Amino acid sequence: MTSVLIVDDAAFVRMQLKQMLEKNGFHVVGEAENGKIALKKIQELNPSIVTLDITMPEMDGIQCMQEICKLEHKPVVIMVSAMGQESYVQKAILSGAKGFIVKPYKEEVVIKSLTKFKK
Repeated sequence: MTSVLIVDDAAFVRMQLKQMLEKNGFHVVGEAENGKIALKKIQELNPSIVTLDITMPEMDGIQCMQEICKLEHKPVVIMVSAMGQESYVQKAILSGAKGFIVKPYKEEVVIKSLTKFKK
């Protein structure tokens, strides 16, 4: 089963994504509310996939993505953010993200995006 770490500063978004992913055969191994916590959890939990919000306190998703690239274990990162502007999408992809989902999202879009990387 593919393991996923959900990173978003909004608890309701983490809960919504967790329910959506688990109902579709993914295993959510953890959650984080900012990039700093996410980096620690990635090293502890070794998830296959990380869903990563962009706008978060302490360390945003772009900074976190840049730090993930330096790790030995590099999970697939899918950015999930309300900021659908081209510059953010481009920054996320150039930083190493494998995909970008714009909020508000539909379940089928999220599942289709993550299924490409299912192990």
